[in-house]
Formats: sequence, structure tokens, C-alpha cells
Amino acid sequence: MTQTDSTKIDDFNLQEFLPYLLNRAAEESSLEFQQIYKDRYGILRTEWRVLFHLGNYGEMTAKEIGERARLHKTKISRAVHRLETRRYLVRNRSETDRRVENLILTQMGQSVYRELSGIAEQYDAKLMAQFNADEVALLRKMLRRLAHMD
Repeated sequence: MTQTDSTKIDDFNLQEFLPYLLNRAAEESSLEFQQIYKDRYGILRTEWRVLFHLGNYGEMTAKEIGERARLHKTKISRAVHRLETRRYLVRNRSETDRRVENLILTQMGQSVYRELSGIAEQYDAKLMAQFNADEVALLRKMLRRLAHMD
């Protein structure tokens, strides 16, 4: 059997496996938006997520971002370094614990966040236009439940 042969050799239906479907949906639904922040600002997915957490919640530590975003500390560290290099954020040592750095968006970082959040809202509306209002509400509710956000 060749790799191009689409004949199934097992009864397991990967196309209906929920984690596979969720991953495919996440990838497909984020590609266009991902291209926007990559092309305009040269930032990657983890950097976008760090930027948006700081834009949404204000000053945070890398640990707090990791807990909220469910990202590994190494990925956050790299993203913070790249965002700092681009002057989108600054690190401030905590006055109460010198081992802790508080991260905060710079004026330029806030500007990037505001522009991208507007684009994100438009992109979200475009995705949701594929569904009626009840379907959108149900989809969001089910995804929040699967993500343990409810």
C-alpha cells in the first residue's frame, strides 16, 4: 500500500476524533489571523499570546501568563525576550521579591495590541458569520467547557 492510497486499514476514524477535529479547526481558523500579526509585526504565536495577555490584564509576571495561557515557561521566556527586543514590553524587578520580574507593555506594545485586538475582533466576526447566533453561543459554550474555562 502506498502513502497516497487512501484506503483505510483500521476502523478508527481519525476524521471524527474530537481532539483531532479541535486541532484542525484551531489551525484552520487561526491561519489568516496568524499571517497578519506575523507579516505586520514579525511576531509568532506565543509572542502574540504574551502580548494579548499583557494587553488584556495589564502588568503580569511570566509565571502568571504561563498559568493563564497554559504555556511552558521556556516558550514564554523566549517570547518575552523577543517582545522586549522589539520594544513592545519592559521588565521591572519586583520590589518585594527580587527574583520576580513584572512585565508591562510599552507605549509601542500597547499600540500594537490595540491595532491587533481590533483586527482580531473583525476576524472573529468573520469566522462567526458562518453560523447563526444560537450556533455561535453554543460553540463558544462548548469550547469554553472543553478548555475548562466555565
